[in-house]
Amino acid sequence: MIYLESITFPGSEREFDFFLGQQRTCYDSYYPFHILSQHHLERLDFEPITILYGGNGSGKTTALNVIAEKLALARDSVYNRSNFFPDYVKWCEAQIPVRIPGNSRIITSDDVFDYMLNIRNLNEGLDIHREELFEEYLDAKYSKFQMKSLDDYERLRKVVEARRKTQSRYVRANMMGNVREFSNGESAFQYFAEKIGENGLFLLDEPENSLSPGKQSELVKFLEDSARFFGCQFVISTHSPFILAMKGAKIYDLDEDPVDVKLWTQLENVRVYYDFFKKREAEFERY
Repeated sequence: MIYLESITFPGSEREFDFFLGQQRTCYDSYYPFHILSQHHLERLDFEPITILYGGNGSGKTTALNVIAEKLALARDSVYNRSNFFPDYVKWCEAQIPVRIPGNSRIITSDDVFDYMLNIRNLNEGLDIHREELFEEYLDAKYSKFQMKSLDDYERLRKVVEARRKTQSRYVRANMMGNVREFSNGESAFQYFAEKIGENGLFLLDEPENSLSPGKQSELVKFLEDSARFFGCQFVISTHSPFILAMKGAKIYDLDEDPVDVKLWTQLENVRVYYDFFKKREAEFERY
């Protein structure tokens, strides 16, 4: 499904015209101006799966943030939104053949990290509560408490419960289960599964972060199926050879000047991986 057909960014000449009209001179940076134009990136045409590849500073994340801002997509975490961001976005033009679904969003590595951090904080809070319940159980079980009025009913209930149950059963009955059941990679994958629904446009900024090679392969299958069977469109920035190898993906190499479309096997970093394993092929053949 194609929700976003194309987007155009201001070229260096239009950027120059913009700066001629500026009265603001107190800024050290005019970000995101000069980022995409440095490699003459003025237009992106999208497929159901489009990938932005390039090194640090190539503009992958900038392009995703500009697209998300232009389309007013939902997002969880703040980003590097400079004073000139609204000016730049106004100069961009997006071709949208159909209405962008309401569940569409941009997902960044910061979103995933915050999600994992929230789980960790929740677990830590549960651990503290568990220790408090251990003490409460022992205090109630061996208490010589006697009920004197209805005000003591809650205390009596805890005493009776503690004397009827083992410590572990008492704790389980009085607190929610600890959610620490997933590794960071499993939690990250769970986040993508929760946020990516049917029939939506999703921008993913380096989704491979926190994912093992095995989990990256699982994510690739999930994204391919979502695009093929469930009406999703993806724009992804990545370094991962697993994601770059996605079936039918259109890949823009933002390291090229001008930016060019390439096969994943033509990309410099992928060739580095290939050469590394090729030189060690005999070592693999031993086992």
